[in-house]
Amino acid sequence: MSNTDLSKIDVHCHYIPAFYREALIANGHSRPDGIWGIPEWSEAGALAAMNKIGVAKAYLSISSPGVHFGDDAAARDLARRVNEEGARLARTHPDRFGFFASTPLPDIDGTLTEIAYAFDVLGASGVVFETNFDGMYLGNETLEPIYAELDRRNAVLFLHPTSPAAPCTGHAPELRYPRPMLEFFFDTTRTVTDLVLTGVLERYPNLQVIVPHAGAALPILASRIDVIGARMAGKEGQDPMRNALRQLHFDLAGMPLPELLPALLSVADPSHLHYGSDLPFTPLREVEVWADRLATAAVPGDQELGELLRANSEALLTRKGATLPR
Repeated sequence: MSNTDLSKIDVHCHYIPAFYREALIANGHSRPDGIWGIPEWSEAGALAAMNKIGVAKAYLSISSPGVHFGDDAAARDLARRVNEEGARLARTHPDRFGFFASTPLPDIDGTLTEIAYAFDVLGASGVVFETNFDGMYLGNETLEPIYAELDRRNAVLFLHPTSPAAPCTGHAPELRYPRPMLEFFFDTTRTVTDLVLTGVLERYPNLQVIVPHAGAALPILASRIDVIGARMAGKEGQDPMRNALRQLHFDLAGMPLPELLPALLSVADPSHLHYGSDLPFTPLREVEVWADRLATAAVPGDQELGELLRANSEALLTRKGATLPR
C-alpha cells in the first residue's frame, strides 16, 4: 500500500512507553496474558507502521493488563503517566494520534479524578476499560458513579479484553495457549453480556461503547442470552442482547474474515463498525494481510467497506456534545 493512501482511522491501536514496559516487567508481566513477550514500540515506528497500512489517525490505548497491579496509589500514578504521554503524542502529531485514557480501576475515586483530568486537561478522546478489573466485570453496581460521569460527558468507552478472573475459571487447568487466542473472546463476551443484562446501557444512553474484535462471540450467542440470560434478569421477551448489538460499536481488529464479519453484520448496525489494527500486539505483517482482506469485503448496500469504516469513526469521534481533543 502506498504511504500516501492514508484512508483509515484506527480505533484499536496501542502504545507502550518505555516506563510502562518497565512497570509491566516489575509487576510480573514480562509475558502479558501468556503471550511471547512485550512487543517493541516507538513513536517513529508507530508512524511508519501507520503509513504502511494506510492509517491516517490512530487512537492509542494501553492494552491488557492495564495499569492496576494491586496498589491504588501506584495505579493512579501510572494512569497519569500513560495519559500524559498519550496527550503528548496527540499534541505532537495532532493529525495522526488521539488517545483513550487509562484509569486506575477498580479504584473508583481515583478513576473519577483521572477521568476529569484526562478529558478537561489532556483532551482525551475517550477512555479504555479492561473487560474485568480483578474479577469485577463491567455490569458491577460499584461502577455506577463512573458510568454516570462518562454518560454526562457523552464519552466513548473502548473495551479491551484481558485475562479472565480466577473465579470464572474455577479449578480447571489452564490451557497452554496464550490467552488472547480464546480467553480474550470469552471475557469480552462475558463482560458485554453483564453490561447488557444489568441494564447499564439503558441507564446511560449517552455512553458510546466500542466492543473489540468484531464482537467476539456475542453475535452467535445473542439468542441464547436473550432466552436464558434475559429470563434471569427479568427481561424475558425483550431481546436485550439483540437490541444492544444494534447500539454498540465494534472494531474489526484481529482476524475478522471469513467467519466474524458476516456474523457481526447479521446483528449489528453497519454504521457502527470501525477499523482496528491491534498494533503492535498483532505483528505488522499480519495486520497488512487482514487489512488487504478487509479491503475486498462486502457490506450491505453499495458503499465500499473502507469508506464506511472511516465515515463511521469520524462520526463517532467528532459527534456533537462529546468531550473532544482540544
